Amino acid sequence: MRIAVKASAIAIMTLMSVGAAEAKGCIKGAIIGGVAGHYLAERGVVGAVAGCLAGRALAKRQARRDVDYGSRVRDPGYGQRGYPRRDYSY
Repeated sequence: MRIAVKASAIAIMTLMSVGAAEAKGCIKGAIIGGVAGHYLAERGVVGAVAGCLAGRALAKRQARRDVDYGSRVRDPGYGQRGYPRRDYSY
């Protein structure tokens, strides 16, 4: 009982001292992967690591899709570059 109390106190102190993490997708993926790894192959830690990596990759892919690419293209001179229009009036 004393070991569990000490371990939980250390875990709480460690979590309180950690700042905010920029790990979008990692936590949710780690939870899902850990549970799946535990029940399917009895390898919860491996599942959590794989879930974290997969969740992070999916979050990066979604963030790239959310970028507004049109803001870079819509400058005032777009379409006006290149050769000038020829006037064939005789």
